Amino acid sequence: MLISLRNYWDSDAITGLLAECMWTGNHRAEEELKRYRAADGCELFGCFVGGELAGILGVHCPVRPEVEIRHLAVKKEWRGRGLGRAMIAEVAAKDSIGLIRAETDQEAVGFYRSTGFEISSLGEKYPGVERFECVRYTGDEGRA
Repeated sequence: MLISLRNYWDSDAITGLLAECMWTGNHRAEEELKRYRAADGCELFGCFVGGELAGILGVHCPVRPEVEIRHLAVKKEWRGRGLGRAMIAEVAAKDSIGLIRAETDQEAVGFYRSTGFEISSLGEKYPGVERFECVRYTGDEGRA
């Protein structure tokens, strides 16, 4: 079950996971956490195992019924156990969600494909780095 991290006390645990999925240091991750805590339309959720923060899922809801996954990370010791899939499935199960969108790199394309996303290349968005758009329809909304 996903729990909002807006008021979660252990900022170090959150920023550590944010830094992993952002490929950055803790300073940028701390700034991103501040944005999640302040912004309407954005939410950072946590997945807990045995009382420990095991994963995070950050979403932006620009226009209902669309959700954009901004950040997704699972602690190394919990990877490969279905937590990432479970977090996405919980968001997809919400009645108001018709489309989930994410942008990722080559490393995570297989994960998104295996969880039901359609993948299309965005090309070399940054020098030497191909990016991909991942789209998953969760209901009848949004499908033409």
